[in-house]
Amino acid sequence: MAKKRGRETVRDMVFSLGAVGIVVAAMIAVAPHEETDPVRPVDYTVDLQAARRSAPYPVLAPEGLPERWRATSVRFDGADPNATTWHLGFINPQEEYAAVEQSNGPEQGFLDEVLRGGEDDGTAVVEGEEWRRLQGDRYRGLVRQDAEGVTTAVLGTAPYEQLAELAGALEHS
Repeated sequence: MAKKRGRETVRDMVFSLGAVGIVVAAMIAVAPHEETDPVRPVDYTVDLQAARRSAPYPVLAPEGLPERWRATSVRFDGADPNATTWHLGFINPQEEYAAVEQSNGPEQGFLDEVLRGGEDDGTAVVEGEEWRRLQGDRYRGLVRQDAEGVTTAVLGTAPYEQLAELAGALEHS
């Protein structure tokens, strides 16, 4: 004898929901999933323009880096005109961190802050300019100071060759 409509039991409802749940789970399992990149790129154009207007030195940023170099952080602090700082962080194509750091403040204090210490590790020539190599506890870096006392550090977990690539792309206009 067939059940009449409207006389279903809770048991029937549970079986129906289970069947629907199995179908939905199967669809989710076979559906293509988009890989999400945990790195959120930032557009630093506006910050760079503002820093270049405010800083008492030529603020550097890379030109012509391959697209796989993704900017991830940007910061300019011009509160003290005698110790302004510029930071531009990247993830390189090998998923290593690299950053450009600049300051017109005292070099040693600045390097202690951004490199967290660092021992001399020789020199490197990048685009015809000599840079000091420093190896810190966490980061390695390429560092140079210009005639006006502005210190530029290109540092990170990336190998020196990748840091040199970033340093070689730096422009100030």
